[in-house]
Amino acid sequence: MTISENFQIQLAAPSVDDFLLLREKVGWQNVSVNDVKISLKNSLFHITVYAQDQLVGMGRVVGDGVMYFYIQDIVVHPEHQGLGIGSIIMEQIEIYLSNTAVANATVGLLSVKGKEAFYARYGYITRPNAALGHGMCKFV
Repeated sequence: MTISENFQIQLAAPSVDDFLLLREKVGWQNVSVNDVKISLKNSLFHITVYAQDQLVGMGRVVGDGVMYFYIQDIVVHPEHQGLGIGSIIMEQIEIYLSNTAVANATVGLLSVKGKEAFYARYGYITRPNAALGHGMCKFV
């Protein structure tokens, strides 16, 4: 799959080094190499986007693989944002979920502040709303 001649899409995990470098480029806190290895290995689905040999975008899904899924690490290198890479990543994740999740499965994600409308395009709802309370998280 290709977005253009300049980008290549792979349905594979990134290398640990590429993952850490991309996180650094967007200002996310990095974790240990060993923790990244385990986390990437235990993910259910990966999509990576490369410009030549540089990782410029990625996303992954974690969860139990049947009823509960969590979209994680949707990230695009700052120099490549606004080119549709995030949309390609989410479209591939949605294809994976439609082929994998059982009826009434739950798919969750945490949006970066200000990016909620991006995920709403794929049917994700903001909480709280009339039916659901606040989504919550805990950082350890």
